[in-house]
Amino acid sequence: MNILNIDSNRTAMIANFLHRLGHYFNFIFGKISGRINRIKVASFKPEGIAKGNALISYNLDPFLAKSTEAVCNKHTHHWETVEMVRILLDLGYCVDVITLFNDLFIPQKKYSIVLDSRHNLERLAPVLDWDCIRILYADTAHIVFHNAAECNRLYALQQRRGITLRNNRFEPPNKGVEYADCTIVLGNEFTINTFKYARKPIYRVPISTTEVYPFPEEKDFAACCRRFLWFGSNGAVHKGLDLVLEAFAEMPDYHLTICGPVSKELDFDKAFYRELYYTPNIHTYGWIDVSSPDFVKIANSCLGIIYPSCSEGGGGCVITCMHASLIPIVTYEASVDVRDDYGVILKEASITEIQKEIQKISSLPPAELKAMARRAWEFVRANHTRERYSQEYRRVITEIIDTFGKPKF
Repeated sequence: MNILNIDSNRTAMIANFLHRLGHYFNFIFGKISGRINRIKVASFKPEGIAKGNALISYNLDPFLAKSTEAVCNKHTHHWETVEMVRILLDLGYCVDVITLFNDLFIPQKKYSIVLDSRHNLERLAPVLDWDCIRILYADTAHIVFHNAAECNRLYALQQRRGITLRNNRFEPPNKGVEYADCTIVLGNEFTINTFKYARKPIYRVPISTTEVYPFPEEKDFAACCRRFLWFGSNGAVHKGLDLVLEAFAEMPDYHLTICGPVSKELDFDKAFYRELYYTPNIHTYGWIDVSSPDFVKIANSCLGIIYPSCSEGGGGCVITCMHASLIPIVTYEASVDVRDDYGVILKEASITEIQKEIQKISSLPPAELKAMARRAWEFVRANHTRERYSQEYRRVITEIIDTFGKPKF
């Protein structure tokens, strides 16, 4: 009997057990702390005498973080929540902020304004005062459309490749627009149309961006004319990555770089493993920080972003890439304003259509491609910045207060 081997095995078993136990406790601690944070309220007071109280049910993360600025640079909705608070304070309101997932919050004061992006308008409606202004802040298309669109994509994939993948973007439907006096949307005509059924006033505030970049004057458009980027968050099928992969797998002379957390979607990663990792003209980078030199390097090596999403509330990923001077090739449902002098709206979300438009735009002269990229960059610089968001949100919330702050008879 080898006592040394027994002791070694026992030590390894104990170490493995302690590692798993630590992982378990970290998981439980994360769940508990997440639940505690979920029910927190951040409160702010304006200078001077307050006009009333406002409740924002949206994003609490920036107010819980050690560095608000660092959090705000991770996603547009973090900074936008902070800016909403700042503007309401400037307008003379005390402001409370809860996360949209807080399903336990009960008002302990009279609110003049309640702004919510999901279920809290419906939940709180019975306890809100009759003269409270109720606003749905729509950062997605209507969830019923959103879910149906993803179902259609998953069904099409099933029929095309004989596989069934799980949904990644489903949400329980909400009736926020039906309980609201009005709606604020971040997207364009597409997103607006999904809420029109409720016959409520709809106001558009253009989505902001986390980063801006100088126009790359030295970019070689002749060298990059056959190189494209897919950039998105979770929900690969929802955002059309399956279609893009199949399209480029059949076009070996055209290159695709993928920036997004695809490896976390295990069933998608397995189903498209060959395309993602063993197709010479497809390069899977993974998730990327848009403030990093790597992102700028990738953007400068590509001609455009290809993003055939089935439903968006403002197309933030596309807006970021346009700031990086990429030409947008997107579906109508990407909810980004695209003119044909600086981009492409796909006629349909199909492999054939994607291939046709990729080949068509790649054949244009480099000077024309550079002009298109500059126009795309100029468009987002004029319409999708933090300054633009702030101006439009202030204008819209002031108009809403003036319109709906009067007695409702």
